[in-house]
Amino acid sequence: MRPRLFGATACVAALGLLGPLVTACGSSAESDGTTLRLVAAEYGSGPANSSQAYWDKLTAAFTAAHPGKEVEVTLYPWDDVDREVTRMVEEGKAPDVALMGAYSDFAAQGRLYTAGELLSIRTEANFLPPLAEAGSIDNALYGLPFVASSRLLFYNEELFDKAGAKPPRTWADLKEAAGELKKADVPYPYALPLGPEEAHAEALIWLLSNGGGYAGSYGGYSIASEENTQTLRWIRDNLVKPGLTGPVPPGELNRKDAFAAFLRGQVGMLNGYPSLLEEARAKGIKVGTLSMPVSGTLEEGQVPPAAGVADWMMAFKRDGNRELVGSFLEFVYEDKNLNEFADRYDLLPSTVSANQASRGTTTDAGDTQFLDALRGAELYPVNEPSWLQVSDTVKRNIGKAVAPDADPKVVLEDIAGDVEDMTK
Repeated sequence: MRPRLFGATACVAALGLLGPLVTACGSSAESDGTTLRLVAAEYGSGPANSSQAYWDKLTAAFTAAHPGKEVEVTLYPWDDVDREVTRMVEEGKAPDVALMGAYSDFAAQGRLYTAGELLSIRTEANFLPPLAEAGSIDNALYGLPFVASSRLLFYNEELFDKAGAKPPRTWADLKEAAGELKKADVPYPYALPLGPEEAHAEALIWLLSNGGGYAGSYGGYSIASEENTQTLRWIRDNLVKPGLTGPVPPGELNRKDAFAAFLRGQVGMLNGYPSLLEEARAKGIKVGTLSMPVSGTLEEGQVPPAAGVADWMMAFKRDGNRELVGSFLEFVYEDKNLNEFADRYDLLPSTVSANQASRGTTTDAGDTQFLDALRGAELYPVNEPSWLQVSDTVKRNIGKAVAPDADPKVVLEDIAGDVEDMTK
């Protein structure tokens, strides 16, 4: 238990590297209307950048403005937070507010408030449209987007100059650039992390660039579409078989390892997000950023959406907590508070006004590109209650589709069959 700060209590279940988990802050399923319990993911990687400092400051400011109210914050590592919140809910001890990676299971169970029950019309209308769409079920907003990121293609300018390669605009350009990088002995001409850590993200970036994706046109999933099959077949034949993806098979290459290789100067191209760009700059790597190259099958002028990822605030229904939760979330989504968190972790804020404020403070073209990409991004189908299970299946299997001896159509149909079983 951390000390009381200006009337706010802040409890933390920290990352394992910070020491044993602390799980004080227990409470009954009913609210007394004076104490709000927030369970959130820990965004930091250690004591120096733990999210606890942010929540300490924010809850102190909130309680100073709301005398007699308290906020208890419990942080869990990303690997644990979904499981821990689910356990609390099953035990009848749901928190008032949770910040994590998925919300739709709880919404489908009728456990969550809608944004309309908590927020002012102005605050609800302020969320970026693609994020609000992903957070909605049957036109009701249950998942309140908090911070987000979009993906861009990164290329190492020094390696490109050495190889005489040109920044790619199409898949054909990307293949040509990767070939030049390979001739220049770049270990990973194009790093393709389709390992189980985050294969669903890398795959989505590619699928969108050919007019495909995970979501069906009328809800549900469209995993084994012709566009998706074409995409993975092209990757297999044009990048993997010619040895343009590096020494580790894509199905075994995880994102963290691909990013580490990029920061060592061993990667010519890969898809990345804002925090990686900042790390690379800190190491003196000159990074160019582009929208994901598109396939040759798209109509001229057709611009596919970028891939976006968001994390979600959700408010659990508990007797007596609605007014306090609404006041707290209105405070959280003030521009200065949202931008402080986003800036701390090199992420993007989820609201129109906070994005405009961010745009006013940056002159970097790469940073602006991320903001622009987020405005039109397509997110995972997180509003499908089965998405957590489906994403796990995609993560574990989609990398198999680009193996040199694989049939992408068969792999995708196998995944689609598993998904169908999950959603019956």
